[in-house]
Amino acid sequence: MRPIVTFPDQRLRTATERVTAFDGTLHALATDLLDTMRAAPGIGITGPHIGVMQQIVVLDLPNSPEPETYINPEIVWRSDETIRHEEGSISMPGISEQIERSAKVHVRYQDLSGTEQMVEADGLRAICLQHEIDQLNGIFWLQRLSALRRTRLIARFEKLKRSGLSS
Repeated sequence: MRPIVTFPDQRLRTATERVTAFDGTLHALATDLLDTMRAAPGIGITGPHIGVMQQIVVLDLPNSPEPETYINPEIVWRSDETIRHEEGSISMPGISEQIERSAKVHVRYQDLSGTEQMVEADGLRAICLQHEIDQLNGIFWLQRLSALRRTRLIARFEKLKRSGLSS
């Protein structure tokens, strides 16, 4: 397990670098991300969540047979149809809000061996991929909200931190 970077750390708003080395270090990072995410707990995590500024996403979704790792993911198509879903971040525990995103996406990525893959995602997988790819691009999920909603959530998070209810 690695320490989780917490909001408002600037690394959560910084674009990441592409992964170029597909080696044991990358495999160890993916394992560390999975262990850290499960302990948080969460269902998605990226390199920036633990201060590693590389394009890696690990998802562990309910009803999924096993965790999924996406290296250098990019959305190559998104549907016009949208859905709303409650989102939050392990970097901002205790805070969540409804976010509107595309209902379906196609994502090109590399697996842990560097082989290019393509996935068509909908539902929770599509939401999580958009959320985590935003994170890799330096867009923290709060930036998808109106200024008023964002300000209210930040104030609520600060209150939680002061009261010790959020780590």
